[in-house]
Amino acid sequence: MDTIVRTVDYIKGKVVIIDQTLLPAEEKYVEIGDTAELAAAIRILKVRGAPALGVAAAHGILLELENEILAGQDDPHGYIFDHGDTAAAFDASGLDGAVITAKLLETADMLAATRPTAVNLFWAIERMRKAIKRSGNDISLLAANVSTEAFAIHDGELETDRRIGENGAALLSDGMVVLTHCNAGGLATAGYGTALAVIKTAHEQGNAISVFADETRPLLQGARLTAWEMTRAGIDVTVLCDNAAASLFAAGRIDAVVTGADRIVLNGDSANKIGTLGLAVLCEKYGVPMYIAAPWSTFDLTIENGSGIPIEERDPGEVKSFAGIKTAPDEAKAYNPAFDVTPAELLTAIITETCVIERPDVEKIRTAAREAGVLEPE
Repeated sequence: MDTIVRTVDYIKGKVVIIDQTLLPAEEKYVEIGDTAELAAAIRILKVRGAPALGVAAAHGILLELENEILAGQDDPHGYIFDHGDTAAAFDASGLDGAVITAKLLETADMLAATRPTAVNLFWAIERMRKAIKRSGNDISLLAANVSTEAFAIHDGELETDRRIGENGAALLSDGMVVLTHCNAGGLATAGYGTALAVIKTAHEQGNAISVFADETRPLLQGARLTAWEMTRAGIDVTVLCDNAAASLFAAGRIDAVVTGADRIVLNGDSANKIGTLGLAVLCEKYGVPMYIAAPWSTFDLTIENGSGIPIEERDPGEVKSFAGIKTAPDEAKAYNPAFDVTPAELLTAIITETCVIERPDVEKIRTAAREAGVLEPE
């Protein structure tokens, strides 16, 4: 049973992703050698999930540096950077550090413009910008700082996933039935997951956990991706149409809901895949705990409440067709927000890599953020 997914990585001078648009029918890994191609892959959800977007963006900026260095070599061949190895030697004599720095910052801006809601994307890009700027246009420092930061973001995310799983697993017990929405597993992170890390860890600890996975219209990330991950990990999973969830709650068949998030703001309001809000309302109605699992990189403490979260609206064609088959008339309009916002008062707890914030509010989040080193002490 394999619980780690090779979602996105930097291997021998290329960004390598699993093409999530093809799952579960085909497990295909794609090598990307151009940053514009990577930006397109992010937009069309070949790579998706808030933490995974941050890792992909970090690797994308490193890819631009790779290409700039190779373009300046008299005999360009091979590769410079690899996640599993030290950087190859290169000739910096013909390279202009100021020009390359400007190119890297332009790439950062391009990647930041791909998707607006997932704050992890901007968190990782800001870390990369700082690594670029502290290099002072020195090519050797750029190579060291940019590669080190990109790989640190990747490795740190995987460790964060593990800690979230451990903290959240304590909330689940043997025999529980858990409902989840969209995909917050290894496919959405560096390889292990956030919400699904909670479930995977509980399972690995010997607890029999059964999962209901909302199919998650319109792109079926729950049916295509979460069910794929759960079966791969040997966890019992049942797929259901999104509009069947209420009947399960009414029948008393759900013990907990665990989802991920794409942005959590200061008061605990949380943006996640469209449909999450409805589940939170059902949890309140039927007395079921509602948990969100997310790393601190998903928190945006500059926004006071959920009304300030930008909500991505995607192509109406995603609603009006699927897999090339028309499902609505051309004349019909379609409403296709990618996310909704769940008010903090509907959350039982937010599970982070450092702690579990029960009944989150401004003061609890500030206190936890200070203890985690995310905010400066008072």
